[in-house]
Amino acid sequence: MSYLVGKIVLDVVAGAPNNGLGEDNVARVKQLRVGRDVHPYVSAQAFRRWVRDSLPASEPVSPVVRSGGGQKQQAYTHGRPDRYLDDDLFGYMVAVKGDKAKTCQRDTVLATGTFVSVAPRRPNRDFGTMSRGFGAGENPVLHGHEFYSAELAGDVLLDLPRIGVFETDGTGLKVALPEPAAKEARENGAEPVTFRGSSALRLAIAERRRRAALLLRTLTAVRGGAKQSMHYGDRAPALILLAPVKGGVNPFTRVVGVRGERARFDAGVLRAEIEAWADELDGPVLLGWAPGFLGEQRDQVRAELADLVKAEHLVIGHPRVLLGGLAERIERGEHDTWFEDPKA
Repeated sequence: MSYLVGKIVLDVVAGAPNNGLGEDNVARVKQLRVGRDVHPYVSAQAFRRWVRDSLPASEPVSPVVRSGGGQKQQAYTHGRPDRYLDDDLFGYMVAVKGDKAKTCQRDTVLATGTFVSVAPRRPNRDFGTMSRGFGAGENPVLHGHEFYSAELAGDVLLDLPRIGVFETDGTGLKVALPEPAAKEARENGAEPVTFRGSSALRLAIAERRRRAALLLRTLTAVRGGAKQSMHYGDRAPALILLAPVKGGVNPFTRVVGVRGERARFDAGVLRAEIEAWADELDGPVLLGWAPGFLGEQRDQVRAELADLVKAEHLVIGHPRVLLGGLAERIERGEHDTWFEDPKA
């Protein structure tokens, strides 16, 4: 059993990828305060939406159902993780009053943190006008918005044993796949198993491999975000650190810090964590780092950690190449033990 845990860093240049509540006619980016410092951020919900929207067009996604009105509106997906990869990986909650056959819930398999600016960055405010087509002497319409440049970092965890495994009962646990959906899944080949103390259905290993591999490839090609007409930019992660860890603890949350008001990758922290968690690591740490991101730090880190690379405890390369290679190995069945859970 293994979890893939680590860190994702986005490189935002003059962007406004996730907006908060506007004030008057000014669109404000999401931001938080730490003391007097301002840190722009992208919410986990927004990033997960980008990942979902970045799935291949050929991959069917779970349709959304909307019901009710006013303050009693509801919106939820079909809640069929056996059919839809996004329901499997991102989770859902379907609450239909008085209908136990449709009420179900699945906790996320892909856990993501909030992507917060590593160094404090106060957003800039840009003002614009709309006067096209106005008559002579008419006042223009004024509007404004915020944007910023920053490196945004967030934690990530992928619970590999849960991919393609759906609880059908359990005391204190929400049922992920109730009847008659469970019956249909069994008829389509899902295997009854006991998983972490609950009855569950498990898809074939080939499909579980496919879903994990597709997600890894999608993470390297994320696109989306707000204000693309004025602040288009690359939203694919500039840095992805992923490591297979047996127990699900993420020891790599502090590898990116601040020095001189600029984001800095701390090779010493990464080395210390690899050494401290050596008995829990189930393979080499993958450090996908896009060339040019953070200037010369990429080459400096590679040189400083050359002994770990030589010992095959660490692999450094382009995010798309490293995660694409991992996806291929998963598809070939080289990491099938990662999908097993000894608690089953």
